[in-house]
Amino acid sequence: MSVVDLATATWAPGTFLHRLASPARDQLRAMAPRRRVEPGTVLISQGAIEHHVLLLHSGISKITALTSDGVESLLAIRVNGDLIGEMSALNDLPRSATATACTPLVYSVIRRPQLRAFLEQEPNAALALAGMVADRLRWANQFRVDFTAYSAKVRVARVLVKMALAYGRRTPAGLEIGFELTQSELASLCGAAEVTVQKSLRDFRRTGSIVTGYRTVTVLDLDGLRRAAEL
Repeated sequence: MSVVDLATATWAPGTFLHRLASPARDQLRAMAPRRRVEPGTVLISQGAIEHHVLLLHSGISKITALTSDGVESLLAIRVNGDLIGEMSALNDLPRSATATACTPLVYSVIRRPQLRAFLEQEPNAALALAGMVADRLRWANQFRVDFTAYSAKVRVARVLVKMALAYGRRTPAGLEIGFELTQSELASLCGAAEVTVQKSLRDFRRTGSIVTGYRTVTVLDLDGLRRAAEL
């Protein structure tokens, strides 16, 4: 997997816009006016009954959900080129998660009738959407496998490797994960206790694999972190 520099990339690999041919991509991008929001803005709320989708033109959003005991769990990260909210647009059910801007973010709101008309006119776009949904399901399944098959420390290393490769920004030191990530968010993404994540990060810092700052992680030794991740 290649490294995506969010400062220069147009669409991250694997996102919906990356999968589309240029004419279809341009058509979708021009479908609705763009909106700009600041970090912390809630874009979609879990449980809301609405069926539009959001198209991210730039920026990063986190996808979270409340568990039955009221704990917020980080499910995924979405970046420029991604589509958010497609599940409710396709199955008429309430929103299954909350989307919140992590960085200054530019997006557009695509209404369900617009999306359906677009997919009918562009069969390849419908296949691209199906591929995107399948990849997200595959990621969720792999997460379940990792959760049961590997120790918490290995899971932390795997998540850091994946994020560095997918969202890493090159710096003189290494690959800086291109958005703020708290230890509690990392713990929920890894399916580990926060204290375990803290210990794992200390171990990775001691071996020179990473350096951490305020809500930031920079991978210094990707090969070393891969070995810790058993990849």
